Amino acid sequence: MAAPLRIDIDSRGDGTVVLTATGEIDLSNINVFTEALSAAARDNDGASLTVDLRGVEYLDSGAINVLFAHADRIHVIVNPILMPVLRISGLADVGSVEAAS
Repeated sequence: MAAPLRIDIDSRGDGTVVLTATGEIDLSNINVFTEALSAAARDNDGASLTVDLRGVEYLDSGAINVLFAHADRIHVIVNPILMPVLRISGLADVGSVEAAS
């Protein structure tokens, strides 16, 4: 059974907005992820936006497309297991992507 998606958005004191997702991102919940990321990007008033995916063990091509759509204004921290797919997709070449330590 797929791990349910959970999303939290936190505004930090330094102005950084952090969207944290845990679980799996796939066709069953891509709309929730898309809406949350779009809202965080729209409402952060130019602040730095970090997308924390270290608690995500699976994401499908729809999730990668959503990240591409915001690649110019987000910093993505991912579970190391996802780095190969993000490198192959090219997201790591056009956006700020790092493996969680």
